[in-house]
Amino acid sequence: MALDTVSTTPPTHHAADAPEAAPGIDRQGSLARRMALIAAGWIAVLLLLGGVALDRTLANLVTRNFDEQLEYMMTAMIASAEIGPDGEVFFYRTLGDQRFLEPNSGLYWQITGEGFEPWASRSLWDRTLTLRADHFDNEAHFYNSDQFVGEPLRMVERTVILPGSDTSWTFAVASATAELDGQIAEIRAILAWSFAVLGLGLFGMALFQIRYGLSPLRRVRAAIQKLRSTGANRIEEPLPAEVEPLVQELNELLEHSERQAEEARTHAGNLAHALKTPLTVVNNAATAHAPDLAETVIREARTMRRHVDHHLARARAVGRRAVGRARTPVCESAEAVRRAIERLYPQVRFDIAGNREATVAVERQDLDEILGNLIENAAKYGGGSVFVTVDVEPDAAKCSIWVEDDGAGIPEEKRGEIFSRGARLDTDKPGTGLGLAIVRDVAEIYGGSVELGESEDLGGLLVHLSLPRAAMLEETGSK
Repeated sequence: MALDTVSTTPPTHHAADAPEAAPGIDRQGSLARRMALIAAGWIAVLLLLGGVALDRTLANLVTRNFDEQLEYMMTAMIASAEIGPDGEVFFYRTLGDQRFLEPNSGLYWQITGEGFEPWASRSLWDRTLTLRADHFDNEAHFYNSDQFVGEPLRMVERTVILPGSDTSWTFAVASATAELDGQIAEIRAILAWSFAVLGLGLFGMALFQIRYGLSPLRRVRAAIQKLRSTGANRIEEPLPAEVEPLVQELNELLEHSERQAEEARTHAGNLAHALKTPLTVVNNAATAHAPDLAETVIREARTMRRHVDHHLARARAVGRRAVGRARTPVCESAEAVRRAIERLYPQVRFDIAGNREATVAVERQDLDEILGNLIENAAKYGGGSVFVTVDVEPDAAKCSIWVEDDGAGIPEEKRGEIFSRGARLDTDKPGTGLGLAIVRDVAEIYGGSVELGESEDLGGLLVHLSLPRAAMLEETGSK
């Protein structure tokens, strides 16, 4: 064998050379990117809502404080007002705020009464406030006014009747809103940059949390790379509790793959060993130009075919078992097999009874092959009657299937060797002798078993097939 033509140096793998995604697998995006986008979205929404609420609260507080100052000035005006001899209003003391005396200072007052000229502060100069004197305000009434071009005003009015007068006097104080607007603008600027800094800080903390929180996944990746480079078969590194189930499933998958590889090597070795002897016989016969070469080739070819069929059946069962957990109704498979065998043995009476809802954790093709071999053998070697009974105990993990016939049966001392490949007790009928051997091997692959006995009802062979229930397997997996 030219082993020197094959390189024994394993290929090296580097993290930088690893592809981003395996071919044929659609990427669903970065988990870290998703978490970052969600965090950024929530931070932005919460800060926006909080900023709007805080802005309105602070703006209302500043406006309320501004209004309280205007109301305080108006109250001082009312307290200082008296009616003179001519019925007009005058102040018996001067108002304290100097801005009332400075023209266009931005702070004004005015008193209006029906039948009298408006009396205004000197700060109004040649202007007059337009008041809403068409109603009676027992309490202070605040509103905004833009009656002066380029100078928005915040006004407060109140209607009172002074002692010694029947006239309804409207007292009004107005102030330019430039100071109020400036305070609100300053508050909003502080809120804007402070919330921006807060948002960046929160987002940075979220990024750190994402990186730190996802670090166990990077450790798992490094551990898998270590498995590939060192040849280990398990991840032993301690990881957080949230990642531990993933690592456990990965370890079980690695163990399962190792078992699959070992089974494949075993099957290949067994098949090679089984074919070695027939090939040697044929080769020796051909080299010696034996006169019975044709008979030898046919005989040994039949032997090799039995071996190949047997190992192919095992390989198919192992491959289908690796696909996933199966659910196959037993009675449905048995009925399908019965319909097929009835065509070959129309004279045989078949009876299928028992639990019609029983389901086993075996692929349908493998269960059909198992039952097909058992029922066909019962029909071929029996006396004309075949009974199939399916039974499941409520809390049992296995499903029991009995196949019995009314034939001669198998002596107890011969029941062990009948499972050998090619073993046949009745050589008068055609067959390969692989039936029970395949049944046993496929059943054991799925964790089942096969036992032979004597039928009490029919007197012939009784085959007890035990297979794992699908329901019990699901309950165990869910736990």
